[in-house]
Amino acid sequence: MLFDFERDFAGSLRCIPMIARQKLDIVGIKLSLRQWSRFTREERGQLADLPCETVSEQATYRALVAHLIATRSDEPLRPLATRGLEAWRDAGRMPDAVKTQAQADGIAPPTAAQWATLLPLQRFALVKLARSKHENENFVPAMREFGLLHDAGAFSSPTAVSRAHTRLPN
Repeated sequence: MLFDFERDFAGSLRCIPMIARQKLDIVGIKLSLRQWSRFTREERGQLADLPCETVSEQATYRALVAHLIATRSDEPLRPLATRGLEAWRDAGRMPDAVKTQAQADGIAPPTAAQWATLLPLQRFALVKLARSKHENENFVPAMREFGLLHDAGAFSSPTAVSRAHTRLPN
């Protein structure tokens, strides 16, 4: 699964796509781009595609990432220092970081009703982009892609959400 806003930089899996970042956050591993780049294309695709919802799936995912880091990288496995991005899990409360980033970009933040209807991965992406020091230029494109901006170029239909979730390119 790749969002349209990340296809240019994550489509080849040279960069870590949001779907893999979310899973890494869930299992509490901080993975550097350098470590990611040492994995094979197939391994990176596997990390993007593997399920990571149940406790068992999370344990399997964490073990795989730990194994790949140990065998492919000369850097140690690093746990996440904080788990502050977990605010995406709460569909009933939008994090202040999302509101602040929207205001900084001169756009209206999602309404409570809009936030509640977003998929968990979409909420994760907005929180991550709102807190990122180098990627928040993708915040507005993500808002547009998720149907949260209603200008001439915005996606405003429910099909925009489904178009954002496609298989990874080969």
